[in-house]
Amino acid sequence: MIPIRQWDILRFRIRPEDRDLHPGIVLSGEEWCASPHTSNLNVLACSKRVPGENVKSHQVVLNGADGLEFQSTADCRFFHIVAKTSVTTVIGRVTAERRRALGRKINEVLRLQL
Repeated sequence: MIPIRQWDILRFRIRPEDRDLHPGIVLSGEEWCASPHTSNLNVLACSKRVPGENVKSHQVVLNGADGLEFQSTADCRFFHIVAKTSVTTVIGRVTAERRRALGRKINEVLRLQL
């Protein structure tokens, strides 16, 4: 199994029967990611952004600085549960600036009372 850390961008299948892999951002904490006793991760799915497309209120834009080939949007409305064993590749790491943007957006979208 490849080492995975919080804020890594990986490739995963949203459903096991999906043909295509999607980029996703690992939200699970470092201890959870490193533990041999845990089998799943919390992941935000990303999608390739179509040029000229408006960014929706629940999305954050990522790009090459984060290790992505194409400008992509992270959907902050829903966390996917991904088996660690299904992760084949870590393709990048979210920059500090976008980590803060993602945290703010998740709080905004989920209306977390802090």
